[in-house]
Amino acid sequence: MSASLCVFSPDAVPIQPVQARAWEAAASGLSPHELAYAAGMGFSGKGGTHVVLPAADGRIGRVLLGVAAPDERGHDPFAPGRLATLLPAGDYRLEEGWAEPALAALGWALSAYRFTRYKARRDHSPRLCIPPEIDGARLARIVEGVTLARDLINTPANDLGPDALEAAAVALATRHGAELRTLRGEALRQGFPLIYAVGRAAAEEPRLVDFQWGHRAAPKVTLVGKGVTFDTGGLDIKPESGMALMKKDMGGAASALALAHMVMDAGLNVRLRVLLPVVENAISAPAFRPGDVYRSRKGVTVEIGNTDAEGRLILADALALACEEKPALLLDFATLTGAARVALGPDLPPFYTDDDDLAASITRSGRAAHDPVWRMPLWNPYDALLDGKVGDLNNISGGPFAGSITAALFLRRFVDPDVPWAHFDIFGWSPTSKPGRPEGGEAQAARLLFDLLDDRYPA
Repeated sequence: MSASLCVFSPDAVPIQPVQARAWEAAASGLSPHELAYAAGMGFSGKGGTHVVLPAADGRIGRVLLGVAAPDERGHDPFAPGRLATLLPAGDYRLEEGWAEPALAALGWALSAYRFTRYKARRDHSPRLCIPPEIDGARLARIVEGVTLARDLINTPANDLGPDALEAAAVALATRHGAELRTLRGEALRQGFPLIYAVGRAAAEEPRLVDFQWGHRAAPKVTLVGKGVTFDTGGLDIKPESGMALMKKDMGGAASALALAHMVMDAGLNVRLRVLLPVVENAISAPAFRPGDVYRSRKGVTVEIGNTDAEGRLILADALALACEEKPALLLDFATLTGAARVALGPDLPPFYTDDDDLAASITRSGRAAHDPVWRMPLWNPYDALLDGKVGDLNNISGGPFAGSITAALFLRRFVDPDVPWAHFDIFGWSPTSKPGRPEGGEAQAARLLFDLLDDRYPA
């Protein structure tokens, strides 16, 4: 269990939600000294504000948290999360009146996350009692999966190169009894030439981590995660500003591992496969070059228009492998394009699929899980922008527009049309702290897809 959570106790300090428009009614339920204290502190139920009310004996009696109503624009199911780093040490519980107690508790636990590998945590944080009406085991596995992804993304490349990312995947697979194999270095040259080409210039070999879990007869669900542990841009080198956060370029692999943990820990009825192409896009004598042409695993020849569009190359070989066994569902995660951030910002990853039913399920799950995504079009007329002059296709469109869409169209070239597929162009990072989302690495889309898979393939 997360250190920020504890078993329910009726003696814990209650946290009461208060809406500004209902403050008068809420105030009528307070004792005279509580009301006087709240008034003295200027509390009126405004969203994002709180007040700690003393009991008659001087201890904390209750906490009032101003929240927006579910029908108001500022409503945030994770709102209690802001208290996880503000309240004094002690045990707290959610008072009656919370519209979504499961998300409230999750927001608390996710807000309490701290990356402590290099800087010890010295504070004594408050704990939230798990509401008795929610599934504590489910909450714990979600928090653990997100924590795994955040820790991986936040770790700098000097301590999380291809070797270390592979080791994290192996540890997770071993923990859950999955079958695992890894291909490295020269073993990739023939079967996975794009992965090999991108990663061969680095000090640590490129590799493809492949693990499978669950009953062989169960529906096949395959996750593919981009594992670029650092991206210099290659010979088309990034500027300093573009390289500053490139430790997070393995956020797709981290999110895939987060989801894999949730699925395996819950024992869902799937045959899960996780494919992680893991490389560092480095610069040295063997680095792949603009103008090079490589024959992919699928047999399609790819002309390199830009070495900084490397993520789609390693995903292409992995997606081709995934489709060879015709999974019931194929999902890929990648910190793929800056264009996605320009279009939708850091908090709202786009996703792409030609399957309308799958898209509707993803959207519903994202809203319910407070893990938002937004469908973008696989706009067929743009597909021709990827046609190569020397190879079958180029890894970039050659123009400044629709970069996230053309990247998704590139990936689609390697996915069989009869395989249900969705691509998530995530950011993998929270640039500022919000309830449930502290600044730093973030596992985007993993929680919503766990809900979707749990609904489709329950244990």
